[in-house]
Amino acid sequence: MTGPNAGIVTVNPTTGDELASYPYTTPAAIDRVLETASSTHWAQSRVDERVAAINRLGDLLAERREAFATLITLEMGKPIRQARAEIDKCVTACRYYAETLPQILEPETFDIDGDEAVVRAVPLGTVFAILPWNYPWWQVIRAMLPAIAVGNTVVLKHAESVTGNALAIQDVFRKAFGTGVLQTVIVDASTASDLIGDNRLAAITFTGSDRVGALVAARAGSALKKCVLELGGSDPFIVLADADIPAAAHAAVQSRFLNNGQSCIAAKRILVHHQVCDAFIDALIPHVHSLRVGDPTAEETEVGPLARQDLCDSLRDQAALAMAAGGRVIAQADAPDPEGGAWFAPSIIEVQERNSILLTDETFGPLGALTTAETDEELIAIANSSRYGLSSSLWSTDSAHAESVSSKIHAGAVFVNTISATDPRLPTGGVKASGYGRELGKWGVYELANLQTVRSRKT
Repeated sequence: MTGPNAGIVTVNPTTGDELASYPYTTPAAIDRVLETASSTHWAQSRVDERVAAINRLGDLLAERREAFATLITLEMGKPIRQARAEIDKCVTACRYYAETLPQILEPETFDIDGDEAVVRAVPLGTVFAILPWNYPWWQVIRAMLPAIAVGNTVVLKHAESVTGNALAIQDVFRKAFGTGVLQTVIVDASTASDLIGDNRLAAITFTGSDRVGALVAARAGSALKKCVLELGGSDPFIVLADADIPAAAHAAVQSRFLNNGQSCIAAKRILVHHQVCDAFIDALIPHVHSLRVGDPTAEETEVGPLARQDLCDSLRDQAALAMAAGGRVIAQADAPDPEGGAWFAPSIIEVQERNSILLTDETFGPLGALTTAETDEELIAIANSSRYGLSSSLWSTDSAHAESVSSKIHAGAVFVNTISATDPRLPTGGVKASGYGRELGKWGVYELANLQTVRSRKT
């Protein structure tokens, strides 16, 4: 920390105006948070108590949907309809875990050479969650609700730019689960790094860039702590020669520009078979041009500002480098004057150089790359050339063809004839520089649990 009055200031990305200031959590307060988290009764709670609390959380989210959605839009610029959808998705996850948790936590029994063996999922302790701003509520629900469901407690260090959301999340979890199950600390990066080594924290989960993820993993590794990483993505959107071109073009625009283009699993690299490239571009352009970009509080808005000005500046630099290397803009939507807000005109740039920055690096905002290839094999090679491997989307009207290609994609997920999306029922996570470990579904519950074996000799 930089001093007794150190803290952060949140900014409205639509206007550039300051919203609120928050002091950093003091060392004494951090100590109280850790003590409360490690001494709460939650680990000893019954499964039916957890189910009831998860349902209470779902009820509270549904009741305060509009207020929470408005706060998301205010702090990060997400269009209001998409912000409501984020809260709705959180409610869906609550209902899923409330319904399935008894089955997920049912111990599995085995007969081992006449002995009785049981494998059960028991909590690890307190999880330190370092989470990002782009889905301020969904990121917490998807990463931490499974951990809480198995009996862990959580200390949350949310992104600074959504501190108002972080405190609202803490409040609603306290009302649903009681004191100490999820608590927020407002700390800088250095303090967060130091906290990873605290012996009251049993595991770490981090969502963010691969650069910071490597630092978190190293710190967690030195403390011999379980670590789950959901890192960057440069997801390929692969259009094969037998794809439904109108459907694929519409989906590509939806995937690339949803959440103002700020999604790890967005269609960032659009890879099109040369036989259908012209038709695909012709179908793509009208969808980009018709995007409604503007005030995220307006019901009709589809794309708002980026969450911060520095993110906008970085995206402009990436676009300039791609253009200087021979790229050309093939589709662009109108956007407000950038004066004041973090505005970037949604764009698709066609690139031919395989080392273009738009193909090698992650673009986190409303900027997509499109390139073509002569064969399926070349499309697969381009898709797999990225250091990332989070998700992917593949388009073909021939199921056997799609299956053959999908089996060769190096990614945590392949979505065929639909866009990449997370779902409470399915595991999500990546490979390569996109991290390791899984969130959601029963796998998310087991990921941050002690899978304990008890073998009893029959007497």
